[in-house]
Amino acid sequence: MTAPRGQLLTILQGTWIAQACYALAKLEIPDLLADGPRPAADLAEECGADPQALHRLLRVLVYLGLLAQPAPDTFALTEVTALMRRDIPGSMHGTALIYGEDVFRCFAEVMHPLLHGRPGFEKVAGKPIYDYLNDNAEAARTWNESMSRNRIPEILASCDLTEAKVVVDVGGGTGRLLAQLLATHPHLRGVLQELPTAVEQARELFVDAGLADRVDLVAGSFFDTVPEGGDTYILARCLHNWNDEHALTILRRVRDAMGPCARLLVLEDLTTDDVSLVDLVMLVQHEGHDRTEEQYRALLDAAGFQVMRTRRLEGGDPHAEGVIEAVPNTLAGHWWPA
Repeated sequence: MTAPRGQLLTILQGTWIAQACYALAKLEIPDLLADGPRPAADLAEECGADPQALHRLLRVLVYLGLLAQPAPDTFALTEVTALMRRDIPGSMHGTALIYGEDVFRCFAEVMHPLLHGRPGFEKVAGKPIYDYLNDNAEAARTWNESMSRNRIPEILASCDLTEAKVVVDVGGGTGRLLAQLLATHPHLRGVLQELPTAVEQARELFVDAGLADRVDLVAGSFFDTVPEGGDTYILARCLHNWNDEHALTILRRVRDAMGPCARLLVLEDLTTDDVSLVDLVMLVQHEGHDRTEEQYRALLDAAGFQVMRTRRLEGGDPHAEGVIEAVPNTLAGHWWPA
């Protein structure tokens, strides 16, 4: 077999491996192996799988180096598959489920956006993704769990919040970012706005963190209204999910809610070449895309903001995280601290 042919076959077969890992996560095998190696028959009985079928799956994952087999018919985790345990910090269990279910089905409809300009998810589910999640509590919970495992944007540490009093996290998921801000800035109060299922999960997070008395949870859509009363508003990894028209609507709702001396922090990957593998996911699942700093500046200007500064992580990554700080354009001529 020629090298190019072998390379192409490896690429085409990549979904097989991904779906095998999805099945492992769906059956919660990594959790069952958390305490050490176990026979395949025991795993099958505990997770409700067919013993022969599960054995075949596990041995293929051993062949791929994703599981270990310390004894005949006995299997153990590797460092890679251990990441799908549900009980570890940064668990990728939810990510494996989303990639294996919603994202996988969306890529099966990749021709839909290419021919019609609309996300493949809409053909799969019959409605846009956030409408679907709003109507399906179980799917929303899995989605929110996966999103909550995403790392907190490192660039957030560069934002000075010493003078802030009330931070409003708009579209803030299950509240992990806001919870970190409240934990590291004891003087702050927080407001989290999200769809109802995410708000209920956020409630659990803030109670567990001992922060429930310092946060207000607002269930609702940022397309309708955004909570007033904050002096700092945050849109973190939010705008890139939406096309320009909808992103502009979100920004205008935030602008309407802000007082004249409030500020907005937009946290996104600020691309320099507007190309990334994630953009394919955005193509089939969402309507949005990553943007350059200039594109975000244009949206902010159209929504009535004045950009005061942009900060990026160092390192030269063309998809490095950045934060754009903006204020209502009525402050454009005022002095603003560095």
